[in-house]
Amino acid sequence: MSNAAELIKEKRSRLGMTQKELADAIGLGKSGDRTIRRWENGESRPSELEIKYILGYPEQPSFPNPQPEKSIFTMIDLFAGIGGIRLAFQKFGGRTVFTSEWDKFAQKTYKANFGDEPEGDITKIKENEVPEHDILLAGFPCQPFSQAGLKKGFEDTRGTLFYDIARIISEKRPKAFLLENVKQLKGHNKGRTFQTIKEVLESLDYSVYSKVLRAADFGVPQNRERIYIVGFNNRICNTDIAFEFPIPPKTKTRVGDILEDREEEYFNTYTISDKLYQGHLRRKEMHQLKGNGFGFSVFTPDSEYTNTISARYYKDGSEILIEQKSKNPRKLTPRECARLQGFPDEFIIPVSNSQAYRQFGNSVAVPVVEAIAKKMLEALLEAKIMQSK
Repeated sequence: MSNAAELIKEKRSRLGMTQKELADAIGLGKSGDRTIRRWENGESRPSELEIKYILGYPEQPSFPNPQPEKSIFTMIDLFAGIGGIRLAFQKFGGRTVFTSEWDKFAQKTYKANFGDEPEGDITKIKENEVPEHDILLAGFPCQPFSQAGLKKGFEDTRGTLFYDIARIISEKRPKAFLLENVKQLKGHNKGRTFQTIKEVLESLDYSVYSKVLRAADFGVPQNRERIYIVGFNNRICNTDIAFEFPIPPKTKTRVGDILEDREEEYFNTYTISDKLYQGHLRRKEMHQLKGNGFGFSVFTPDSEYTNTISARYYKDGSEILIEQKSKNPRKLTPRECARLQGFPDEFIIPVSNSQAYRQFGNSVAVPVVEAIAKKMLEALLEAKIMQSK
């Protein structure tokens, strides 16, 4: 294929990818960006299979917004990340009318999958500029509330990112909301932070429900616990709205179910070095001598579930390493991280491996959110607050 260099350049330009991002996306390994550069410069030539794979890389979003006539409700997606919460609600007929996410790499992944360009910093967006919507979604960061407990309504939360959620709820009065945060939010500052959040939401005349749910109880092989806060607008919903959090099905899980079935050489990129492995072993031994349980963790395909994946996974992968025969353990691949969070394989990963690890570590376990979304919609439909189509 004589014009392979031009075809690859044009494809990469349309995708908006760097050479490193394209190399990681198609699994070329640690020096894959150099390979892409040589191909584009005509210094070497990709195989027919490689060029076919590159040209077949998806350019259209995998999960576009449903058309208005096919949607059941509207929603906004705040602190959207890569859209894990949206993905869950969209499955049930949700149409997103506004998105906010400040990180440029997360914006890139979001646009590749949903076709929407997220707005940036939510603190700079006026609440009256946000469109009307039925459900507000937000996986917001936890920040200390310096004035917690002063009983001044949502003014107590100024200077925190939760304030931006509160002011939009106050202005737009959605029928319902779902907020997601780390499990530790409930005990933060001796419980005062969570109490302030709850009191602020209730002061806005919403019925508020909260629960900690674990991903491993919803068929995802990860010991990930998160707190979910659900609210319903009392001015249009009966305060006795029939909402209950989903009962975890406790489906049996297995780590091997999310592992890629690829040739052994493919995983060399993700195998940790001797230096890193020896460092892990030394630190684990030091922790054990001190009597605590910190250190790296190795799992096999038959393990029931992994530890919680975090945004720092890109650094050394210490929380989740996969055992390999006659080799050092390896990190999960980005696709395996996606599966560990319950993302479908159609989800496009248009960023470098390091960014992908951060993004999935910061995201949500999609099946857990799906179960909550189903219960919220059932409650709204039963109360005749929302009509099915």
